[in-house]
Amino acid sequence: MMREKIQSALKAAQAEGAKRRAATLRLVQTAIKDRDAAARENGRDGVSGEEVLDILQKMVRQRDLSASEFEQDGQLDLAEQERVERDIIREFLPAQLDDSEMRKICEETLKDIDASGLRDIGRCMNELKSRYPGKMDFVQASCLVKDLLRTNPSPPDTDTPPSTSGDQ
Repeated sequence: MMREKIQSALKAAQAEGAKRRAATLRLVQTAIKDRDAAARENGRDGVSGEEVLDILQKMVRQRDLSASEFEQDGQLDLAEQERVERDIIREFLPAQLDDSEMRKICEETLKDIDASGLRDIGRCMNELKSRYPGKMDFVQASCLVKDLLRTNPSPPDTDTPPSTSGDQ
């Protein structure tokens, strides 16, 4: 479904003469086709819809990084071009969670899976990816989970009252 959206957006951009948009959408299609070819070499049928979302998110991160590097070098026109491409690619991603929503979700997930230390990062990230595919930047989420586990390695259980030492 995502591939069809990209293809129809490319056709529309070409019909409108939107060269930057068409070029960006061709880059997206090429990245997906390259990943498809690599998957086929490994005996798979191609990439899944979830993997397409990962490709798009990676392309957005790359453009953010390039834009900031160009800006630091004083190449503002190239920085703006990267931001335009980033915005075009973002159109095909689901609405992203903001930082406060992501923090709340990460905290809830840590509690849900009873994470108690850094060794639980992988379990937590797998759970986040299954619950919120494409809706958050998982690189950023991973850093947040790591920080949460460092600062609060054993989340308190809010369902049971704290024990007192004089109960015995």
